[in-house]
Amino acid sequence: MSSLLRSVTVILLFMTVVGCGALPSGPSEGRKPTMDMRQGAEQADTLLQQTLRSIAPPLRWNHGPSNDIACSNILGKATGTGTVKRRIAILTKVSAERRGSLLGIVERNWRNWGYKINGVNPDKEMPAIFATTPDDLQITLQVGATGQFIFSAGTPCLTQTGNIPDPTTTPNTPQRDVPYPAPADIHDDFWSATPTHT
Repeated sequence: MSSLLRSVTVILLFMTVVGCGALPSGPSEGRKPTMDMRQGAEQADTLLQQTLRSIAPPLRWNHGPSNDIACSNILGKATGTGTVKRRIAILTKVSAERRGSLLGIVERNWRNWGYKINGVNPDKEMPAIFATTPDDLQITLQVGATGQFIFSAGTPCLTQTGNIPDPTTTPNTPQRDVPYPAPADIHDDFWSATPTHT
């Protein structure tokens, strides 16, 4: 293989890797973060709470596990940045008949708030909506295998800070000592209803 052909091959391979999203978003793309990880965690919590407040009748929920991960560049070296992810598990039992209504409310609100809808999974059993906020946070609504609705919000790579505090918002259900996600088993007259068609 000639040196010119070898160089072209390496360039094409690099472009393919970058195009597949192997590089983390943030400083490695030449953009300076507008917030640090602690601020990003607070912003993720705010996005999730705003979404919950926009849903009526209100859903019963609890916090899911949070995590923060250091970002690295394409060579695997630390960049001094990291991402934070927050989760909320919905414990209201949403019937199959109401599932589309809830997904529709969330998608419509996210669009109205200026979020970019990156994708919608229309699967009947496990649908999902994926969106990005103007601050480059990723926010998602996914339906789990047993019908639980799970909201998550994650940051791009942000400047690392000390320990990231847990969410401070008080859930409207007690914490359960069960594996995550807890079963959605709280009845709601609207969301749990199974309307019959005549």
